[in-house]
Amino acid sequence: MRRSALLFLLLAASAAGANTPAPGRYDGQFCVTVASDSAAHCGPAEVDVLRDRRLRVRISDIVYRLRLHSSQVEVVLMHGTMQIDEFVAAYDWAGTVLQFDDIDKRTRYELRLTPRKPAR
Repeated sequence: MRRSALLFLLLAASAAGANTPAPGRYDGQFCVTVASDSAAHCGPAEVDVLRDRRLRVRISDIVYRLRLHSSQVEVVLMHGTMQIDEFVAAYDWAGTVLQFDDIDKRTRYELRLTPRKPAR
């Protein structure tokens, strides 16, 4: 029984990791929806997918540092060297779209990745 439970946990963790894109730089669209506002506010983002299931999402001078675990994401919001916020949330990664919610702030986040366009 213990072996089957351990095997299930390992398979679930590896399946969650299989959805993350390959390490590299991506262009992205980052959307934030606040519960009191029905419309999502979206804008461009520069995204670095790093090893160890970490992401760095830059929007102007704000950086979201994300660390994905099997079912939760650690989110640290930075402005330069100052930490602005930190929370842990359940997430869903389907294809090139990552979604997670900050339940305390009633806020939903969505990140859509696209391959980075070559510089001209």
